[in-house]
Amino acid sequence: MIKRNDPCWCGSEKKYKKCHLWSDSCLEEKRTEKLRRIKHIPPKTKEEINGMRRAGVFNGELLDYLRPSIKAGISTEEINSLAHHFTVNHGHIPADLGYNGYPKSVCTSINDVVCHGIPSEKAILKDGDIVNIDCTTIVDGFYGDSSETFMIGSVSEKARHLVMVTAQALIRGIDAVKPGRPLSVIAEAIEPYVLSEGCSVVRQYTGHGIGREYHDESFTVYHHIDTDNQQTVLVPGMTLTIEPMINLGGWKVVLDREDEWTVRTADGSLSAQFEHTLLVTETGVEVLTLTPSQIAANVRLLVDGKAFK
Repeated sequence: MIKRNDPCWCGSEKKYKKCHLWSDSCLEEKRTEKLRRIKHIPPKTKEEINGMRRAGVFNGELLDYLRPSIKAGISTEEINSLAHHFTVNHGHIPADLGYNGYPKSVCTSINDVVCHGIPSEKAILKDGDIVNIDCTTIVDGFYGDSSETFMIGSVSEKARHLVMVTAQALIRGIDAVKPGRPLSVIAEAIEPYVLSEGCSVVRQYTGHGIGREYHDESFTVYHHIDTDNQQTVLVPGMTLTIEPMINLGGWKVVLDREDEWTVRTADGSLSAQFEHTLLVTETGVEVLTLTPSQIAANVRLLVDGKAFK
């Protein structure tokens, strides 16, 4: 280690204290501050990871069960009823029901509804709609959370484009997850791509940590680029959701003043969302809520829509 009175490392022939000592000290202080600010989230135990896997499998199976029924003519209340009874009949719990006063077991968000749409007998799916079905379930105390946007019948080219971009955004976000990387890589993989496709990323609603709690508040998963996510490191054993909400217009949203749940695009444009629950592994990522049927459905969606560039 170079000492104060040693010749400076730069070759100036000055003593180190008269040359680069001060600037080197400043750099070291910056490095120390950066390390201090990095958040290492405690990983889950093997038992907790196995619990999350079981929760993820069932949650994916629930969406598989609902998929054939999501077509023109069904009400969103019927979808809610199907999801509720399937969950309860398997001995599990619909996480949304009663959460902070939410009145239903799933969220059903149609067209310009970004998220938290409340199922209703009056909301009947019709040809040309897009609808996001967001399901969260509790299996033996662990949460599984996923959602998918469905295209009903013959949708417009703009709607199809939005759904394809949103599906691709989720895939890019998942592919970015690697141990040792900052959490910000997810947003860095999603937002530039979405903007290049003429769409926008909702900023007010994000992904989150998940496990024995619905929303683990120790970190937030942004889908738009935000410096806060540079302070959290992805480590093996972390579980989280990635759930980009993508708008065909601007990113701003408004909350329904009557039900205080339904979130819509501020400009009335269409919105779509896809979501999975993930586990960071030693080598990359494991998608806990992805079933073989969903893989097939999403591959067809992406190939038919030519979303890959």
